[in-house]
Amino acid sequence: MSPGDLGLVLKPFIFLDLVNFDARHGQTRFGMHPHSGIATLTFMAQGDVRYADSTGQAGVLPEGGVEWMQAGGGVWHTGEPVGEQPGQGFQLWVALPAALESAPAFSRYLAPSEVPRVGPVRVLLGRYGAVHSAVEAPSAMTFLAVTLAQGERWRYTPPAGHTVAWVAVASGRLLAGEPIATGELVSFAPSETAIDFIAGTDTRFVLGSAVPHPHPLVMGTYSVHTSADALDRGETEIRRIRQSLRAAGQLA
Repeated sequence: MSPGDLGLVLKPFIFLDLVNFDARHGQTRFGMHPHSGIATLTFMAQGDVRYADSTGQAGVLPEGGVEWMQAGGGVWHTGEPVGEQPGQGFQLWVALPAALESAPAFSRYLAPSEVPRVGPVRVLLGRYGAVHSAVEAPSAMTFLAVTLAQGERWRYTPPAGHTVAWVAVASGRLLAGEPIATGELVSFAPSETAIDFIAGTDTRFVLGSAVPHPHPLVMGTYSVHTSADALDRGETEIRRIRQSLRAAGQLA
């Protein structure tokens, strides 16, 4: 999913990447790069990642942890694998509403113990049943990581107004009216109807649902805003931060 294709249909969810890396082969995937107008959520299903960002935060995001980077008016961040264990995770981009797209950037890094669990579900963003994520969603949306054993069934009932829904499989095989294989993303027809899942094998997947994002997507290279003016402000701030990082020796 990217802002120029499925992101137009599934907004506020506008980008999803299933990230696989192996430190033994120098695969970092997350060099220092900027964003504005969006928030990114990185969930590490396997492996640890060392992170740093231009808000001044740095550390290690352990397996099962979550990085929330609300880029707002502009931010730079980076990450690299720790140790020799191969890693896998999802990075999601979320379009911010107009009131937040130019706000100061902030980040939050959650240890695995801070990510709520309900049965097979980890609540990465939003709410599931009576459980809320530790990170406040910028608009009405839910993002879940789910692990099912072979043959296990699970039903997801979207909250009221969540007519956008999709699922992406990290490993295994899932049935949701049709088979969904490893690496595939499937979007569902606009509806608030419950969705039933059956695991064809041991399966790990993520699911998103939301109230539709009402704004257009105005795109830059790493930025997505609701207007050309907001995009211009974001890219100006990105250039300013780049100069500061270079002056500090943190960026080539």
